[in-house]
Amino acid sequence: MLFVELRFFYFLVAVLAIHWALRNDRARKVFLLAASYAFYAAWDYRFLSLILISTLVDYAAGIGMARAGPRRRLWLLVSLIVNLGLLGVFKYYDFFGESAVALGTWLGVPLSYTALNLVLPVGISFYTFQTLSYSIDVYRGRLAPTRDLFDLALFVAFFPQLVAGPIVRATEFLPQLRTARRREDVPLRACLGLFLVGFVKKACVSDNLSPFVDAYFANPAAYDVFASWIATLFYSIQIYCDFSGYSDMAIASAGLLGYRLCPNFHAPYLSPNITEFWRRWHISLSSWLRDYLYIPLGGNRGSRAFTHRNLMITMLLGGLWHGAAANFVIWGALHGLALVVHREWRRLASPGVLPRPVATVFTFLWVCVAWIFFRAPTFDVAMQICRSFLLFDASGSVSIATSSLLVIAGLAAAHLAARTPAAASFARGLPTPVFAAGYAVLFALALAFAPVDAKPFIYFQF
Repeated sequence: MLFVELRFFYFLVAVLAIHWALRNDRARKVFLLAASYAFYAAWDYRFLSLILISTLVDYAAGIGMARAGPRRRLWLLVSLIVNLGLLGVFKYYDFFGESAVALGTWLGVPLSYTALNLVLPVGISFYTFQTLSYSIDVYRGRLAPTRDLFDLALFVAFFPQLVAGPIVRATEFLPQLRTARRREDVPLRACLGLFLVGFVKKACVSDNLSPFVDAYFANPAAYDVFASWIATLFYSIQIYCDFSGYSDMAIASAGLLGYRLCPNFHAPYLSPNITEFWRRWHISLSSWLRDYLYIPLGGNRGSRAFTHRNLMITMLLGGLWHGAAANFVIWGALHGLALVVHREWRRLASPGVLPRPVATVFTFLWVCVAWIFFRAPTFDVAMQICRSFLLFDASGSVSIATSSLLVIAGLAAAHLAARTPAAASFARGLPTPVFAAGYAVLFALALAFAPVDAKPFIYFQF
C-alpha cells in the first residue's frame, strides 16, 4: 500500500475518522495497533510474525533489564541477537555466503553454501533499528522500560513510519503514548500542507524522473557525456524527492493522528561540506549511527587515526544497512572517506579559504559520484558512468531531452511551499472553505502531473 495510491487515501481517512471518533485513549491505541498491523499485512501478512517476535522479545528484555545485576547485559544481548539475527538471516545471509565463496575462490580454497533466496521483509531495517533503540536506551538507563505491551507494540508498528522511517526512537515516541491525544492540538493545515508537499515530491517529481534514470542506468554505454550528467543529476533529485517525500507524508500522517515524528531532511544538497550533509540527510539514520555506533566505538575520543577508523566503520556499516551488496559498501566508503578528508581539511585549512557556494558545489558533486555507485547495478557499470561523468569519456551518442529538466520545476515549487514561512502564514489565515477549496485544486493539479502507475518508494527495498 503506497502512500501515493488511492487506496491509502481511503485507508488514512478511515483510520482518522475512527481514531478521533473513539473517546477512550486505550481504545484508540488498540485500534491504531490493529490498523498498523493491517497496513503491514497488505504487503505480506507472513512477515507480521517478525514484528511480533521483535516486540515480544524487547518487551521481555526491557522488563528483565529493570532488575539490577549482571542479567541486564544478558537481556540486552538477547535483544541484539534476536533483532540483528532476524535482520542478518533475511537481508545478509546470501550476501555474506556469496562473498565467502568469492574470497575462497580468490585464495584457492573451494567453499560452498546453500542459498536461502529469502524475500526481504519490507521495512525490516527500519523497525529493527527502532526496537534496538528501545532496548539499548533501557540498558543505558535513559528510558524506563514500559510495562504496557500495547504501547511498545504500537511504537514498533506505527504505520506512518513503519516501512521507510523516519527511524523513531523510543525516548521520543513512548512518552507521547502516556497522554491522550487531543484533536484540537493537531495542526491540521500544516499537516495537510506537508502531506501535499511530500506527494508532489514523490509522485510529480521522483516518479516522472524515474523513466529517464532507469533507461540510462540500464544501458549507459548508449548515451553521451551530457546524458551521464543529466541522469546522475536526475537520480540525485529522484532519490531525495522519493525519500523525503515519503518522510513528509509519514510525518504529516502521524501529525493528523496527534503524534510527532522527528524531521528527516533539511535541504541536504545545500550543504557546504559532507559533515553538514549528514546532519541534513536522513537525519534519523545519521543520528542513530552516531549515538548507537560511532560514539560507542569511541567517537573522536582518541587520536586522529582512531577517529578516522570510527568514521570509516560507521559509514561502511551505514552503507551495508542500505543493502546487502558491494555497491552500497562502496557508497558508504566514499562517504566515510569524505568525512575523514573534511576533518583534516578543517584542521589544516584556514577558515573561509573556500567560499561557501564553491564548497557547496564540490560537496554536491561528490555526493553525486557516490550516488552513481549506489544506483548502478554493477561495479563495472558504475565505473563506466564515472568515466563519462568525471572524465567526459562516453562511447554512446544518445542524449536525454533537455525538456525533461522541466520536471525540476515541481521540486522547486515543493521546496518553496515547504520552506517559505509566508506561504504557511498565508494558508493559516485563510477561511476554512477557501483553504479547503484551494487545497482540493492543488491536489487535483498534483494528481494530473502524477504518472498513472505509482512507483514503489526506493527505500522500501531497505
